[in-house]
Parts: sequence; structure tokens; C-alpha cells
Amino acid sequence: MNQDFFKQESFETRASCPLCHKELVMHWQRDNIPYFGEVMYISAKCECSFRFADTMILASKEPMRYEMPVESLEDLDARVIRSTSGTIRIPEMGITVEPGTVSDSYVTNIEGVLQRVQNVLITASKWVQEEEEKFARSQELLGMLDEVLEGKRKITVIIEDPLGNSAIISKKAIATKLSKEETENLTTGMIVFDVDKSELELDISDEVQPLGGN
Repeated sequence: MNQDFFKQESFETRASCPLCHKELVMHWQRDNIPYFGEVMYISAKCECSFRFADTMILASKEPMRYEMPVESLEDLDARVIRSTSGTIRIPEMGITVEPGTVSDSYVTNIEGVLQRVQNVLITASKWVQEEEEKFARSQELLGMLDEVLEGKRKITVIIEDPLGNSAIISKKAIATKLSKEETENLTTGMIVFDVDKSELELDISDEVQPLGGN
């Protein structure tokens, strides 16, 4: 695309819908985020139900990792840009959120990210009510998230993006460039809650479905 397009505040482009092949109007809106730089929001919605949203960072395109310790209620306010190519990790809780096939990008804060994880956990617990270990683990994680949101538990939030379109904006956030090997290891499609040796896996699309067996 011509780089002059990105200098405009907003504009529209047209493409074919990948589902029904009708004309799809894509909306582009430029914004400037303090302490970070210029971004472009992209969205499209077709009458057949296909929808798309993403955030493109215009200042940097290197594969990046942002790591932030969440130690107080004030840290919950740190701004987060999560693109459709961004993977979120909370290592202390064994949680990894990877891009799904129809996942949206969003601009929120750490609290908003944790609330999204909380909502998926609630859904996950309904799928595994008959599986004692996994249900107990989901309830444990929900309790831990409540403690974090109340400022009673410390965690680390990590965002990794092979396209450089995600970020945590805070003086406490540590930004590092991903190596080629780290970039190649980033995958897409699932949200995984590690239960020691067993795993609870779910598609992170709008219609959450259990994967695998039983």
C-alpha cells in the first residue's frame, strides 16, 4: 500500500470478503498514543458476519517482547496494545493466550487484559465441570486473578509479537527484541491453561469450543 495513505487521519479501502466474496469496506483510523507513537486502527465488518479488527504500529516493526511486573493497583492502569499477532503470557499462573483464527486486536490496560482472561476462564470452567482436576485448577486460577485485581498478588504480564504490533506502555515495562528462534516458536490458535502435566485448551474465537478428546 502507498505510504502516503498512512499519513491521512482516516480513510477507507475496499477488498473482497474472504467468506462471501462481496465487497468489504475496510476502515483505517490513525492515532497517536502518548509515550509510544503513531498507530493505525483497521476494522471491517461484512453483512455475512465476517469481521476483522487490528492495530498496526507505525513506528516499529521488529519482533518484540514487553514484560511488566504487576505489583500494585496502579500497575493495572498500564496501557496495553494487543494486536491479532500478539501472544500474552502470565508465567506465574501458567497462562498463555495466543491469537485465534478470528481474534480481534484491542487497546486496553492490564486490568482489561486480566478481565478478558477471567471471562475465558469462567467459560472454560463450564466445559470441565465433570473433570475434577481441571475444574479445580480453573477455580484456583479465578481466585488468583481476583487477588491480582485487588492488588493482593503479584504477577508478570508478557506480550510477544513477531510483527511488532503489540506493546505494554509503562515505565516499568521492559522491551526487548525477540530472537529469530523465539519468533519462530510463537504459534497461533489456542488459549492454554497449564495444569502441570495436563492442559486445558480452548479456541479463543468468539464461539469457544473445547479441543481434543473427552
